[in-house]
Amino acid sequence: MLNKNLSALGFVKRMWKEASYIIALIVLIIFASIASSSFLQLTNVMNILRQASIVGIISLGMTFVIISGGIDLSVGSVLAVTGAILLSLQISGIPTWICIIIACLASAFIGFINGFVISKARLAPFIVTLATMTIARSLVIFITDGANIIGNLADKGFANIGGGKIWVIPVPALIFAVLVIIMAFILNKTKFGRYVYAVGGSEETALYSGIRVDRIKIATYSLLGLMVGIASTIEASRLASVTSTSSGLYYEMDSIAAVIIGGTPLSGGRGKIYGTVVGVIILAIIGNIMNLVNVSPYLTGTVKGIIIIVAVMIQRREKA
Repeated sequence: MLNKNLSALGFVKRMWKEASYIIALIVLIIFASIASSSFLQLTNVMNILRQASIVGIISLGMTFVIISGGIDLSVGSVLAVTGAILLSLQISGIPTWICIIIACLASAFIGFINGFVISKARLAPFIVTLATMTIARSLVIFITDGANIIGNLADKGFANIGGGKIWVIPVPALIFAVLVIIMAFILNKTKFGRYVYAVGGSEETALYSGIRVDRIKIATYSLLGLMVGIASTIEASRLASVTSTSSGLYYEMDSIAAVIIGGTPLSGGRGKIYGTVVGVIILAIIGNIMNLVNVSPYLTGTVKGIIIIVAVMIQRREKA
C-alpha cells in the first residue's frame, strides 16, 4: 500500500514538473470563465489570440536564445525601430512588400550584431542587449523626430496583415500558428535545435563535442531578430503608426515572462516551444480578464511581475 502511495505521489510530481504550465492555464481559464460571462465569447477569444500573437512571435525567438543560455532585453526597442523603418520607406513610395523585407532583414541584422558581440567579445548578454535597447530607442526617436510616424492608410493589403481575418480567425494568429509549427520543428527535429540545447546545457561540453558555440549563439540571436521583424510588421500594419516612446514598450519583459512561465529556465539547456505558447496565452488571458472585470490596467505589470517571481521560484524548487 505504501509503495502504491509513493508511486502515485511520484506520478503527480512528474506530471506537475512536465505540465505545470498547462495546469495553470486550465485553472486560469476556469477562473476567467467564472469571473466574466464574456470571456468565452468567440469575439473575446479571437481578440485574445490577436493580442497574443505579436508578443508570441517574439517569444518564439526568445525561447531559442534563453535555451542557449542567453537573454535579449532589446526586442521591444528593436521592434519599434524596425517598424519606423518600414513605415518611413512605405510613405516614401517604395512597394510595401520590399519595405517588409528590408525591415525584417534590418531586425535580423541587429540580432546578428547582438549575437556577434556577445560571442566574440565574451560580453554578458544582459549588458550587450541593454546597450542595444538604448541605441534602438534613440534611433526610433530620431526617425520619428520624437513624435510618431504614420504609414500609408490607403494600403488595405498591408492593413490586413495586422487587422484582417480568415473566416473568424485573425491573420496575426494564423501567422503565429504557422511560426509555432516551424520553430518547434527547428528546435526538436534539426541538428541546429540539438546544438541550441547543448550550448545552453554546457558551453564547455558543447565545445569539446565539436559544436561551434559562437555560431550557434549568433544564429539564435539572428533568429530572434527575424521574429521581431515579423512581429514589427504585424504591429505596424495593425496600428498604421509607430510612436517613439510607447511602441514595443515592455515587450522584452512580456516575451521573457512567457518563456519562463512556459517552463524554460533562465539558466538554459531545456525548454519547449509549446510551453512558450502556453505562457503567451496565460499572459494574454490575464490582461484580458483584468480588463473584463474592470481592474486598472496600470496593475497589469504588477501581476506579471509576481507571476515571473513565482515561476522562477517553482523552477528553482524543481531543480533542487
